[in-house]
Amino acid sequence: MSFLVNTRLRASLLVLPATAFLLSGCSAPASEPTESTSGIRVVSSTNVYGSIASIIGGEHVDVTSIIDSAAQDPHSYEASAQDQLAISKADVVIENGGGYDPFLDTLLDAAGSDDVELVNVVDLSGLAPVQDGPAEEHAHTDGDGHEHIEGFNEHVWYDLTTADTLASTLAHTFSHLDEDNAASYSENYSAFSEGLAKLMASTEQLKANVDGTGVALTEPVPQYLLEASGLRNLTPADFSEAIEEGADVSPASMRDTLALFATGEVALLAYNEQTSSPETERVRDAADENSVPVVSFAETLPDGEDYVSWMTKNIAAITDALSS
Repeated sequence: MSFLVNTRLRASLLVLPATAFLLSGCSAPASEPTESTSGIRVVSSTNVYGSIASIIGGEHVDVTSIIDSAAQDPHSYEASAQDQLAISKADVVIENGGGYDPFLDTLLDAAGSDDVELVNVVDLSGLAPVQDGPAEEHAHTDGDGHEHIEGFNEHVWYDLTTADTLASTLAHTFSHLDEDNAASYSENYSAFSEGLAKLMASTEQLKANVDGTGVALTEPVPQYLLEASGLRNLTPADFSEAIEEGADVSPASMRDTLALFATGEVALLAYNEQTSSPETERVRDAADENSVPVVSFAETLPDGEDYVSWMTKNIAAITDALSS
């Protein structure tokens, strides 16, 4: 398996203006790292990646997840001075990439560090389309002014293979930074990978039983997991795109989406609880009225869960919905 870890070089001239901007951020800050912190300092954009880093690093890493609550939206998050402090002390930074968590790039630019190891999970995944020509030709801007790759689902943590690649990369990176504990990182990765293998077996079994079954979704957040389970998204693309980008849903798109639930072709509705709106509530109501099960998904790790236990529950919820 290949490892992809980028070292970001940033000019110190960027520190003052970017830091001044960040101090105005109003979102809940990450916990401030203390001077007594020992081990490899890891900062992740969300607690999903923070969980994987903690599993691989164990007691030898100190992990700060900037976004660790369902009340925080990575698309519109405003970084704080404490977030900047955490980044300035980091040895390893994990970002999703793909336009999902642009605040992290702003923090890295302001930090001006030339030796932090940056892990971009979208780059690791290999799922983003190959772009010919200037990048701006393939990007679109959402309601928050952030650029995303046109037609690409950046929620790559719902792809189990990508999670395995990230874990392997972190084991390699931690071993490079801390050779004395390399065996521990390798063992932790092996155990994590075994857990993922069981999850993949579950999705393969689901696919064998329900391959081609239609589903609807409010946003493409869990789409990689649904596709691995053999499920086919029937939602009009312009509906999901509008919801994700914070744009208005056209009357025709809303009509076509609501009509899905009366056809009997949709076995479940995948609902993103973190970005509900009057439009998504109408879709949820249509599912309820037609006795279509609703399965909730999130963009951050629920309290008390790690990555494997969370995905285990997601797969169980899909299985239960399909058998109801």
